[in-house]
Amino acid sequence: MIVTLVAIILIIIIGMTNKDRLSLTKFEKTIGNIISPINKITNSVGNSISNFFATIANLTNLIEENEELRVKVAALEEENRDLKNIIGKYDFLKKEAALMENTNFNIIPAQITMMEPGNWYDVFVIDKGSKDGIEKGDNVINGIEIESGVIEEGIIGRVVDVGDNWSKVISIIDEQSRISFKITRTQDGGILYGSVDGVLSGYLFDSEADVVPGDKIFTSGLGGAFLEDLYIGEVEEVHEVEEELMKKIVVKPAINFKKIYRVFIIKE
Repeated sequence: MIVTLVAIILIIIIGMTNKDRLSLTKFEKTIGNIISPINKITNSVGNSISNFFATIANLTNLIEENEELRVKVAALEEENRDLKNIIGKYDFLKKEAALMENTNFNIIPAQITMMEPGNWYDVFVIDKGSKDGIEKGDNVINGIEIESGVIEEGIIGRVVDVGDNWSKVISIIDEQSRISFKITRTQDGGILYGSVDGVLSGYLFDSEADVVPGDKIFTSGLGGAFLEDLYIGEVEEVHEVEEELMKKIVVKPAINFKKIYRVFIIKE
C-alpha cells in the first residue's frame, strides 16, 4: 500500500510539472533577477579578456609586419641612394668611358681616398702607388668634353709623392703649382699658377700676344713638368698691365675641382 501511495503521488507530481507554464514563479523570478546581472558582468569580463588577448595577438603581428616594412624601406632607400649617385655621376661616367676608349695614352684609373681640408681638390691622395707603377711626376687627368662629342684629356695635376699603395697629387689650382701653356688659336704661350681661392691665372710671354676670352689653352710641355697638349681650359678674362708691359689672363679650368670622383694617371 505504501509503495502504491508513493507511486500515485509521483505520477501526480510528474503530471503537474510536465505541463507548459506561461509564467515564472516568484522564486524563479527572484533567482533570475540575481543571476542576470552576474551573467552580464561575466559576459562583459569574458569579452574584455578575449579582446585583450586578441589585441596582443594583433599587436604582435603588427610589430612583425612593421619590422618587415622597415627592412624593405631601408633596402629601397639604399637602392634610391645608389640610383641618385649613378644619375649624379652620369655625365662624369660618360666622359670617363669615352676617354678610356679614345685616348692614345696608357692610363691607370685611381680612386681619391683623401683630400686636404677645404672646398677644392687642390691636394689629395689616390689609392694607387709604386706597386701599380705610379711614379713621382706622373700627370693626372680626366675626360673633358671640349666640344659636342669631342673628349680630350683634361689636366688635373701631377704626382708629387708615392708610397706602396698610395700617391699624393697636387692639382694645377694649388698655389704651389706652375704650368706652361699655349693658346691653340695663335700658339702664344705663357705661365699659369694656382691660388688659395682656386683661381687659375697667369701671364703671356709676349705682351702683344693675341688673346681673347674664349680662347682654349693646352699644356705646352715646356719645363717637362706636364706633357704637351693636355687641355687646361678657356680664357675667361684678359688684363693688360701697362706698367709691367705684359698681358695677364684668368682661366676657367675645364676640370670642376669641387667634384672629382676618380682620376687617371698617364704612364708614358
